[in-house]
This record gives sequence, structure tokens and C-alpha cells, in this order.
Amino acid sequence: MDLKKEKTMIIIAGLIIGAIGSLLVLAGNPANMGFCIACFLRDISGGLGLHRAAAVQYIRPEIIGLVLGAFIIAVAKKEFLPRGGSSPMTRFILGFFVMIGCLMFLGCPFRMVLRLAGGDWNAILGLVGFVIGILIGIYFLNRGYSLKRTYTLPKLEGAMLPIVMVVLLVLLVAAPAFIFFSEAGAGPGALHAAIAVSLAAGIIVGILAQRTRLCMVGGVRDAVLFKEFKLLAGFVAIIVAALVVNVAIGKFTGGFAGQPVAHTDGLWNCLGMVLVGFGCVLLGGCPLRQLILAGEGNADSAITILGLIVGAAFCHNFGLASSGAGPTANGQIAVIIGLIVVLVIALMNSRKQNA
Repeated sequence: MDLKKEKTMIIIAGLIIGAIGSLLVLAGNPANMGFCIACFLRDISGGLGLHRAAAVQYIRPEIIGLVLGAFIIAVAKKEFLPRGGSSPMTRFILGFFVMIGCLMFLGCPFRMVLRLAGGDWNAILGLVGFVIGILIGIYFLNRGYSLKRTYTLPKLEGAMLPIVMVVLLVLLVAAPAFIFFSEAGAGPGALHAAIAVSLAAGIIVGILAQRTRLCMVGGVRDAVLFKEFKLLAGFVAIIVAALVVNVAIGKFTGGFAGQPVAHTDGLWNCLGMVLVGFGCVLLGGCPLRQLILAGEGNADSAITILGLIVGAAFCHNFGLASSGAGPTANGQIAVIIGLIVVLVIALMNSRKQNA
């Protein structure tokens, strides 16, 4: 496929994904949260009882759909390649701290752009921090940062996360007593589209993201490193489509104060996303990209997702997650610790560290 056609496909995929992100709000998802990988993994963590924050407990079908969509299309296109063994525990720790950064900001990079498209200007500070974090990560890439090679694994190993997602879907539909659901009016976890709608949306986005290699981190990284702007074009297309849909359906409200599931502390919005951008560069992709890679059979990405889920549970069990009232002192300390840990990981895995 030539570069122009590939860029066009990425833009079209971005437009579709952005529109889906806004239309899911119309279908019942929280405002400015039609799609958020971090928030939805947090809800799943709560739904499984890993944390007991009643406002954010629900097994989100969008996450299930993302993995299954990527898995289905990867198998169909003979791109399902089980692999892993590239510093799995390091990836788990990075995923853990990326989630801490996300829940300081109250959203992943995907939600960041949806918040921008909804008129939440607090996300501008998040975007600034996100870019700064990516630039720091790029500095270490240029110094030889690597988590070493991956190895071919048995097909069952690569299929484990898709199998887990099918189990989660069964649990969601069956709703046994040991699965937690936010009660109506309790908070974001109680706001969701119908299961079939959410699952279909996730599958569509999973297929599109798998075919285009769309990644929020990759767009900025590739533009800086290689002067390649196709992924960045997809990033912009998501914002444009979501903005147009939000305006059309009356969901655009510009400003800083009173934004849904957001706070106005600019410094910590920025620092939270510095941690996210830095950590995601070291991981090789944003949370969305990690889910897609896991659907393609990448066990290291599956481990990263487990790190994100455990990080979400830790945030709510120990009071690290922000709220509309702002960040917590524990959360601020955790972000600083996260930045130090991620910096140490970057230094220890860079070949030129002693140059």
C-alpha cells in the first residue's frame, strides 16, 4: 500500500473512531467519556471487585470488543502472531504507573482528545503534559532505550487475553452475584450504552485500530523521530470528528469549570499526562495500542494491561485517583514516585546510559 493511500485510510479510521466516541455518549456513556481505555479498565477492575469504589464498577463491553475485534481481524489477515518475553515485569510496572498518571488526569490519551472535542479546556494542559512526556521518552529512545526482543510463543498463550475477554462478556451478561455493578445514579459506572451497542462499537474500533496501527503516542513519536505524520493525522481526525458530532448533538460545552468527570488543577493535569506520555513511549504504545497488540497475540501487551488494571485498583483502594474536586495528596505523591520509577527504568534500559 502506498503512503498516500495508507494516510487516507488512517484519517478515515480516525474520523469513524472519533464519531463513535461521541455517539456512545448519546447512547448512554458518561459525558466526554464515550471511549476511555483507562476509565473503562478501572470500571472492569471495580466490576471484578478489585476495588470497591461504588461509582466506578462495570464490565465495559467496549474493552472486550476492542480486543476481540483486533483478534478476529488479525486471525483473518494472518497477522495473529503470539509473541512475548520482552521484560514482562518491567512492562507490568510501567502499565501500573501509566494508570496512576491517567487517573490523576482522569482519562487516557483517547479520552484526552474526546475531552478536547467536548470543550473541556483542562485537557489542553493534559495535552501539553502528554507531549512533554513523549519528548522525554524520545530522548531515551535516541539513547538506545530497549526492553529487548520478543520470542515466538504457543498460539494458546497469545489467545489467552481474548479468551479472558469472552469470559468477561459472559459474566457481564449473566450478572452473577459476585460481579459488581454501580447502582443507577451512583456515578460514571452507572452510565453506559446497551451491551450490544458498546460491544459493536468496541469491535469496530478494534478492527480499525488494528488495520491502521493507530496509536495516540505513536503519532507524536513518529512525527518527531521520523517526520512521519500519518498517525498524527489520525489523531487529529479523531478530534475533528468528535467535535463535529458533539456540536451536532448538543454535547459541546467550552470552558474549564464544571466539566464532567474532570478537575481544574492544571499543574496535576499536566504532570499526570507527562507520566502517561513518558511511560507509553517506553511501552511502545498508548493503552489503546496495548489492547490491540494483545488482540494480535502479544503477551507482553497483555501483561501491560494487567498492570493497568492492578494500577486502577490500587488507585481507588489507596485514594490516589482524582475526582471532580481535584487531585488527592496521595495521588500527587504517587505521580512523583511514578515519574522517578519510569525515569529509572528508562536509564537502566538505555545502552548509552554511561556515555
